[in-house]
Amino acid sequence: MSDRASTAPGTRAHAPAPDADRDPSQPLEPDASLGDLLAQLTRDFGDLVSTQVDLAKVELKDEIKQTSKGAGLLGGGAFGAYLAVLLLSFAAVYGLDEAMPLGVAFLIVGLVYAAVSVVLIRQGRNKLRSVDSVPETQESLKEDLAWAKQQKS
Repeated sequence: MSDRASTAPGTRAHAPAPDADRDPSQPLEPDASLGDLLAQLTRDFGDLVSTQVDLAKVELKDEIKQTSKGAGLLGGGAFGAYLAVLLLSFAAVYGLDEAMPLGVAFLIVGLVYAAVSVVLIRQGRNKLRSVDSVPETQESLKEDLAWAKQQKS
């Protein structure tokens, strides 16, 4: 991005202007009027902003896709775990009922599953936190704004 001071950002097709046949990557001639300079700066800045917005949209779509996959996996895992806990709990309670009172057997099984649930919830939360929610384009936009301010002075 250090070359930005000498070159203008990429451009798109515009309505014909006095300098429409000029290469946009080259600086205007020294005798260019102030109006030409401002018109070129406005077009270049508009193109830059539009390109950055498009890039931000692409980055956000990718992040949303990754987040939704993680959430879907957590939901499916939670439903499967619910069914397993339900059936295994009854089996464990009936097995422990042979050695201790029924109430104590239910308590032991419930505490074991509570501990497992805590571990799974922490892992899922950490997985969702690892998704970068701020697009890289935000930093690029800050650099572009600094470049535009430098061009203005």
